[in-house]
Amino acid sequence: METPETPHAEALQQLLADWFAPWVQELGLRVESFGDGEVTLRLPFSERLARIGGMVCGQALMSAADTAMVLAIVSRLGTKQPMTTVQLNSSFLKPLAGQDALVTARIVRAGKSLVFGEIDIVAAGDGKSVCRASTTYALL
Repeated sequence: METPETPHAEALQQLLADWFAPWVQELGLRVESFGDGEVTLRLPFSERLARIGGMVCGQALMSAADTAMVLAIVSRLGTKQPMTTVQLNSSFLKPLAGQDALVTARIVRAGKSLVFGEIDIVAAGDGKSVCRASTTYALL
């Protein structure tokens, strides 16, 4: 069995440009850290992502969560494994306003056809939890 090539931060960052739609790229996500089956992305605060009251919209947070999970899977399985989101379930715990978000995705279990993961989103400035999500991906 061939082992996947271990990614590095620059390679994961490049995947954001190579694999994702232009509107996802406009989120400005940056790889903060990664390990085997885990990735943390920074979602920079932007007025373009905010709604009334300066709160970051849930759609931006969920896009960042989904994107982070893809990179977490790549950190474990490599770039040659096609995949698709099957399920993404989120619980918003508190509003995020006026600060960046740190989005940490980690694999809970990787099987032959499905990968299960969890995502934590915290406010970068104060470290308070903003959102928790669970996800399932199908390996194609």
